[in-house]
Amino acid sequence: MRPDPTHAALSDALQALRLGVDASDLHGSLTGYLCAAGRVGDADWPTALKLEGDAAALASHPLLQQFLRSCRAQFESTPARIEPLLPAPEVPLPRRAAALVEWCRGFLGGFGLAGMALHAPLSDDAREILGDFGAIAGARFAHTDAGADATALAEVLEFVRTAAALLHRDVRAAARAGKRSLH
Repeated sequence: MRPDPTHAALSDALQALRLGVDASDLHGSLTGYLCAAGRVGDADWPTALKLEGDAAALASHPLLQQFLRSCRAQFESTPARIEPLLPAPEVPLPRRAAALVEWCRGFLGGFGLAGMALHAPLSDDAREILGDFGAIAGARFAHTDAGADATALAEVLEFVRTAAALLHRDVRAAARAGKRSLH
């Protein structure tokens, strides 16, 4: 299997396709959708995420096919191994921090699109995680000390990875509980 698409490659493809969405935002959207137990096929995921443009052309684009496989793969292990798609480490810290904010915004949007299908309420912990993601999505990182800023970004990124995996676990448990209560 080919390696995951990079942030730069996905950004270039999205710009060429004139989608008007950032690579981190799109990755967060699809990750949030899948995390909330949303199901997408190879051809319908652009429609599920409410992307503008020709859904068939988007779904058939080789890099976007690779992107979909990469997003799905995050949920193949237990616990899920979620890795927000951010610019490469050599990209300036403010751009990487802004991409994490965009990823969280996208995640919340995708989660909301799929979350309406849940038949059981989320736990207090899950609601708290979504609230924390909302705080990150609304944040503006202050850049004053490069060393401290890099450490802060690393800590927030690790929180996001861990929290998204916990949220996925909670959603799966809520979905199972909802199915049991429907029978």
